[in-house]
Amino acid sequence: MPDTNIKMKMVIATLGLEVHWRGAVTVARLLRDCGVEVVFIGNAYPDEIIQVAMQEGADIVGVSSLTGGHLILGSELMEVASQKGIKDNVVFVIGGIFPPGDLPKLKEAGFDGTFGPEANGEVIYTFIKKAVSLKQKELPDI
Repeated sequence: MPDTNIKMKMVIATLGLEVHWRGAVTVARLLRDCGVEVVFIGNAYPDEIIQVAMQEGADIVGVSSLTGGHLILGSELMEVASQKGIKDNVVFVIGGIFPPGDLPKLKEAGFDGTFGPEANGEVIYTFIKKAVSLKQKELPDI
């Protein structure tokens, strides 16, 4: 599963004051085992998540939400990313348990990928590898 040709760095956080952290930790470990450099920051609000992503030079930001704050905090995360100028260059994914009607709203907010509890490590890794590759192609050569 690991691809040594694509180096990826991901910031993973649990949105807000969520107490459900197991999914985020599990995904962090799975992706680390695939060769992704993972910076797990635990619970954080959108401003802090974006600040860490910028400081770390992250290719991917992944957030987890299980208690219903995904639309409000997720939308705020994407707004901050847009304001800071990283929305178009970083892959944003969100995982958790969401009502089916919320998935289009998360996409509308700007998330590149949404993952429910059925997503395994291979599905997530394959998605982010392709998404990072596509975003890197969109960047101009300097």
